[in-house]
Amino acid sequence: MNRLEKALSELLGHGELTNHLAQVLAHASERGRVAYREIEEMINGDAEDILLLGNEWRLLLPVRTLKSAAWEDRLLLAEPAELYEIPNIVKYLVEGARKTGRWEEGHALAELFRDMGEPNWEQIPKMVARLEKQAKDHRITASQIKTVCNELGLGDRVDVLIAELKGSGVMSPKLGSLAEVSRAGTPIYELNPSLFTEKGKKKESFARWLMR
Repeated sequence: MNRLEKALSELLGHGELTNHLAQVLAHASERGRVAYREIEEMINGDAEDILLLGNEWRLLLPVRTLKSAAWEDRLLLAEPAELYEIPNIVKYLVEGARKTGRWEEGHALAELFRDMGEPNWEQIPKMVARLEKQAKDHRITASQIKTVCNELGLGDRVDVLIAELKGSGVMSPKLGSLAEVSRAGTPIYELNPSLFTEKGKKKESFARWLMR
């Protein structure tokens, strides 16, 4: 078991799917994207389960979209011509895991936002942790984000931080649930589940389900 597979096992559990996904993520982190044919060659088999697992945890996303770049609008097809991309934050998680053998969310967040030029990059891991505590099923509202930013003294940069959180792959707009957005009276976002290892451990992983 290599370091990346060991780290990924903290999130997904041990198994062949985790091993295969680790191979794919290592490749994608270096190139940004990976093709369906490349995945099949890497794992020497059907790539569909790997793609489903990667998409579920927002580790690997289809490039093809229905209407927007939001995660919920990504069209997951297991076909030869398809391409898949790795979110920026996952790239940093993968690169760190390949060095340390650990899935270090806080370190990856701080490093990514520092490289993005965010002046308050040291606050980002704390902010994201607080957002997850406020979230329900990894869903967070713009109002909740504003509240957390105010608590951390970042209230004057809410709009910028929301844009950075989206661009970094930490979260994505929930555009399809219009009724839910209407009830909330504020935009809703989905937090990337791969950033929350402890919560991941409490949930039966898709990988374990497939291997039952």
